[in-house]
Amino acid sequence: MDEPEVLKRARQSLDSGDIRQWGLERRVAAALSGTLSVLQAVGPDLSEDLSIDFIGGAVGYRLRSGEGRGQPLARAVGLKTRPFPAIVDATAGMGRDAFFLASLGADVTLIERSPQVHAALAAALERARNHSEDLAAIVARMTLLHGDSRKFLPDLAPEIVLVDPMHPERSKSALVKKQMRDLRDVVGADTDAHQLLEVALASATRRVVLKWPLRAAAIPGLRAPSHQIVGKTTRYDVFVVG
Repeated sequence: MDEPEVLKRARQSLDSGDIRQWGLERRVAAALSGTLSVLQAVGPDLSEDLSIDFIGGAVGYRLRSGEGRGQPLARAVGLKTRPFPAIVDATAGMGRDAFFLASLGADVTLIERSPQVHAALAAALERARNHSEDLAAIVARMTLLHGDSRKFLPDLAPEIVLVDPMHPERSKSALVKKQMRDLRDVVGADTDAHQLLEVALASATRRVVLKWPLRAAAIPGLRAPSHQIVGKTTRYDVFVVG
């Protein structure tokens, strides 16, 4: 299998040290060099059941509609107080939140441990990069890593960590049924969400944001958040650290 162009560019960036275009600082690239795999594609056959689109659909609409820094997610990660933060999306999933934050100027590192979802994300980012200069500029602020966030986060020591575990199943979820069912079928339940959050809290330098259903119970054993930002169906539990 030929190496995807997006993977070639990532390797070249790491080799040359010019890794700002991928949203990582030099000290992070040094920590990762030789130990972590960047954009490790696993083949299109594994991602056929997942549809990730950064050009049209909901993501494209969100971009065209000009949703900005006043949105709950942007407020939760602190874009109003720090315009261009370094953010790690520790549970990348379909990549929508990471793409939105990158469209607002943030450097976003996406970590996905499922080979199937990672492959689908890599392919979707490549399509977006080739679609237009505007989308290529957004993708240039996104770094895709394959692996367990619990192992990555201590070395990355990011300013902000976004955690969006697979949420508890709801009986009424018409707006997200198809894609979320597909994603749930691939990745299963995130039974280690509490452990991931504890690692995130120990690794982040500014804040950790937990994206969670509005009326869902808190994750057992997790400390109370510093504050919450509430949307229509989702809440963001913000844990200020440092």
